[in-house]
Amino acid sequence: MPFSADRELNAEGLYCPEPVMLLHNSIRDMAVGDIVRVIATDPSTARDIPKFCSFLGHELLETKVEGGYFYYWIEKR
Repeated sequence: MPFSADRELNAEGLYCPEPVMLLHNSIRDMAVGDIVRVIATDPSTARDIPKFCSFLGHELLETKVEGGYFYYWIEKR
């Protein structure tokens, strides 16, 4: 794991727009500087999560695709 996460969001089996909606709710409850690790299976998250981070100013620290799973480490800004 590239970064130590303060929180984990498991969005396995969920499809657009649910992973991003859950991420938005999760980040809202985090402190600035906290990191959330997102686990998703929906390929559209490869497009949606970077756009979400860019739009709201959060930092996408790392992405990883492995065995049909998409992993994201995001720091709240």
